[in-house]
Amino acid sequence: MNFDYNEEQQLLADSVRRYLAKDYDFEKRRKIVASAAGWSAEVWAQLAEMGVMGLPFSPDYGGFGGGAVDLMGGMEGFGEALLVEPYLATVGLAGRLVAGCGSDAQKKALVPAIVEGKLRLALAHTEKGARYNLGHVQAQAKQSGGAWEISGEKQVVLGAPSADKLVVSAKTGKGISLFLVDKGAAKVKPYVTLDEQRAGDVVLAGARGELLGAEGGALPRLEEAVDFATALVCAEAVGAMKFACDTTLEYLKTRKQFGVPIGTFQALQHRMVDMFVAYEQAQSMACLACSKVDSPANASDRARSVSAAKVKIADNARHVSQEAIQLHGGMGMAEELKVSHAFKRLTVMAQQFGDADHHLARFAALDKVA
Repeated sequence: MNFDYNEEQQLLADSVRRYLAKDYDFEKRRKIVASAAGWSAEVWAQLAEMGVMGLPFSPDYGGFGGGAVDLMGGMEGFGEALLVEPYLATVGLAGRLVAGCGSDAQKKALVPAIVEGKLRLALAHTEKGARYNLGHVQAQAKQSGGAWEISGEKQVVLGAPSADKLVVSAKTGKGISLFLVDKGAAKVKPYVTLDEQRAGDVVLAGARGELLGAEGGALPRLEEAVDFATALVCAEAVGAMKFACDTTLEYLKTRKQFGVPIGTFQALQHRMVDMFVAYEQAQSMACLACSKVDSPANASDRARSVSAAKVKIADNARHVSQEAIQLHGGMGMAEELKVSHAFKRLTVMAQQFGDADHHLARFAALDKVA
């Protein structure tokens, strides 16, 4: 497999990195995290202007017709900068579902607004006790007077506080279905996650919603969208690992003990090499996952590849983040150092959409079927 970006992909990756390096340094990120909203409308608008919002959407609705591989470079840049804006929630999850199963009218109404940075979405799916089981849905939807009314509770809805609309999963008489719900029709309890992003618990009590896609046909769409988002998280984790490796190497070159840089100690050099090997392995597996979600012909092959990548990246994220902290010594835990925040982000990414144990079991089950 060719792991190199083509010219257009490399140009986009470079543009994203340059912008984030210049206008999204660690101090600016800290101010954004400490703000009431927890994200920056200015940064969001700039990402839209750069075309990152529209990259995975069809040109018929204002997008560029790209895929996960085209997004890899940008996601790696987001990982290096520890971006807190709700890109994954809007584009990778809810937007993916709108583009995949929405009617032409729904796509025309929503996708161009996403591309232009004027609309933010969130997927309200996870419920208490679900763990990583996408088929665990207790929320109910029923028709009343020609409209759908949805009742239930959703937990840890990434991007919910900043969303304009929610994509909500609920059971109907035909099975799990998806609905578009205005956020104002739901009660959202916002909070800050471990990695300093914004999420919320959502309560729906007879909230009116618009059916998205075929009634009862949501589960395969959810599985595809979550695999797509997982592949993007893998790419983002690669960027966070790169930052952790680079900043740790720089620390070893400058921190002195016994009158010499600690990077001259052979034992620490070996540990640093292991970190870079783990980073390179993760990058290869992320590329595999992204390439497979862009090939819709075989859902089983897609799921197996995504799970294989997530297992490796979850393990390597833990190794790289923990080594980065240890090689920084006590300073590694200080809030003033970005590496401590990279540790938190990588810790969350290792669990997001399924930890290593979950994906190992999923891979084994799919391997038996294959």
